Amino acid sequence: MKTIHKILMVLMIFTTVTSCESQIKNAKTATVKIYGNCGMCKKTIEKAANEKGIAQADWNVDSKMLTLTYDSQKTTPEAVTKKIAYAGYDSDAFRAPDAAYAKLPECCQYERPVQTKTVAATALLEAKTVTPAQEKGVGNVYAAYFNLKEALVQSNGVTAAAKGTTLVTAIKGVAMEGMKPEQHAVWMKALKTIQEDAVHIAGTKDIEHQRERFVSLSKAMYPVFKAFKSGGTVYYQNCPMFNDGKGATWVSRESTVKNPYYGAQMLSCGSTVETIQ
Repeated sequence: MKTIHKILMVLMIFTTVTSCESQIKNAKTATVKIYGNCGMCKKTIEKAANEKGIAQADWNVDSKMLTLTYDSQKTTPEAVTKKIAYAGYDSDAFRAPDAAYAKLPECCQYERPVQTKTVAATALLEAKTVTPAQEKGVGNVYAAYFNLKEALVQSNGVTAAAKGTTLVTAIKGVAMEGMKPEQHAVWMKALKTIQEDAVHIAGTKDIEHQRERFVSLSKAMYPVFKAFKSGGTVYYQNCPMFNDGKGATWVSRESTVKNPYYGAQMLSCGSTVETIQ
């Protein structure tokens, strides 16, 4: 009876692991050593590493080894261990910033290893210091998006197509080097959608089709605006009437509503639902 019980337990664990891994595309697995002490450490480490559909981690308290299953098209073990370091936990690759380590509960303050490799504090500083190329790249996407939005406000399909082409080019010019891990994840999640929508808008002069694509484009751009500084205040606005009453949103540089979905027909239809600093 005990043997049957053990077999059932093994099958349950195997089924659970398989289920988690099956949610991650382009899955690869890696193991890395993460220093820590206890069950609370396990919870914090795995919370820092896990990202739905991108990374699934399991840290063993006894061996200190983290088993990581990740989408190889969207992240790397290095990016994940950096995130863990930012949460206060050293690995053989990255030393956590002293300030992050000091914030850990007393029971979690493990004996720190001697590090000879790049420390996370340096990486964190590099991540916070956005490189001009990255800033310029994302800034170009923002500029192209706003110009496209203005063309739609003017109901000018020809200009919208041209601005769509500019947006396609701007997207290709974004440099991902130096992005924070959380920024990189946001960008990679949005990238496919904004690329597809920009290409479709650039490929037609049909203003109605462009506006349909702008709904999806704006929805994908919203978390990008939240993750990357735009250099000023922007406004997330909503028109409740478009799309057969389902509503549609967009991001604007100005607080005054200028509806890109109706243009002059109902220029002021809509409202600001969020101010993004």
